[in-house]
Amino acid sequence: MPLTADRAKPAVPFAGIYRLIDLALSNVVNSGYLQVVVLTQYKSHSLDAHVTKTWRMSTLLGNYVTTVPAQQRVDKNWYLGSADAIYQSLNLMHDERPDIVVVVGADHVYRMDFSAMVEQHIESGAACTVAAIRQPISLANQFGVIEVDDDDPKRIAAFLEKPSDPKGLPDNPDEVLASMGNYVFTASALEQAVTADHDAESSHDMGGDIVPWFVARGEAGVYDFKDNEVPGATDRDRGYWRDVGTIESYYDAHMDLISIHPVFNLYNYEWPIYTQHSPYPPAKFVHGSGDRIGEALNSAVSPGVVVSGAHIYASVLSPLVHVHSYASIQGSVLLDGVEVNRHAQIRRAIIDKNVVVPEGCQIGIDHDHDRARGFHVTETGIVVVGKGQVVTR
Repeated sequence: MPLTADRAKPAVPFAGIYRLIDLALSNVVNSGYLQVVVLTQYKSHSLDAHVTKTWRMSTLLGNYVTTVPAQQRVDKNWYLGSADAIYQSLNLMHDERPDIVVVVGADHVYRMDFSAMVEQHIESGAACTVAAIRQPISLANQFGVIEVDDDDPKRIAAFLEKPSDPKGLPDNPDEVLASMGNYVFTASALEQAVTADHDAESSHDMGGDIVPWFVARGEAGVYDFKDNEVPGATDRDRGYWRDVGTIESYYDAHMDLISIHPVFNLYNYEWPIYTQHSPYPPAKFVHGSGDRIGEALNSAVSPGVVVSGAHIYASVLSPLVHVHSYASIQGSVLLDGVEVNRHAQIRRAIIDKNVVVPEGCQIGIDHDHDRARGFHVTETGIVVVGKGQVVTR
């Protein structure tokens, strides 16, 4: 919140022209998996519309990406958790009869070739394989942590939720493996697991319930993300993964994009991120005299943007943003259609869609004044102005 006040989290815009779900779907289709369903529930209209308009596959070849809303197919409950969402959608598996099912979250920023994970899954004979990324052991209490078998580091010995005293990895005692929320299942085993979970006292969560179910049976493997080779990856961005579940992590992920050598590289044309490209004109920068210079430095600027005699630094401007003369924007993320009028100043802020910033207005300068105007201010001082929110000076 407040970015999810009017939309599901995977529908939140990212990096100017994308939505978060585009990253997950791009990873799946780039991996060669072209029959994809998106299970949706809360505030899903913009997500449904984006997927429907954007993700058009070759129906002639039997490929598709389609959204499937919660339907109460088995009882009168909506989805009670991620595992229950799959249980209530087993008809999709029955229709397609896959051997392997890849299950991914739709709100993480990363590149991953799932075909390598599927290959390990098949070779290992595991019924369930969990993708995991190495993290410092000091951060273990922020993640679901995987403890591996000492004799077989690709087998999961225990799955611990935010442990305070975890065991380090055999090859590096200062690191742990944190679950990335991405899974590969043998289809028949997944159906058995979610069916058993439906009939049990459970929170019906993939990470909290289904993975431990497989671990207890000795049928769970782990895929170390460090072994994943994505075509076109650089040494700097290889192995990048960020859960953008908070305002801080969402903001930080944007800042990762705009360094000279990006930590997350949007310019990898061998593993593209797909999205809908609207018919907007190129970005335009006008005025170049005196102190009225339209410029954007260390920034990402989307189509349809007009920077008119304003200074932009270390920021991301989404399509149709218009910044008027003498305005100044630093370290900020502006979503679609934001208009910033003359002499306005914006610092370390996220401005959601279609907000109009009045002439001379300041955002991110005085946090007490920001709170008084109803803006959300995080503990680290990031100011968020909600979608369509009326801004006063």
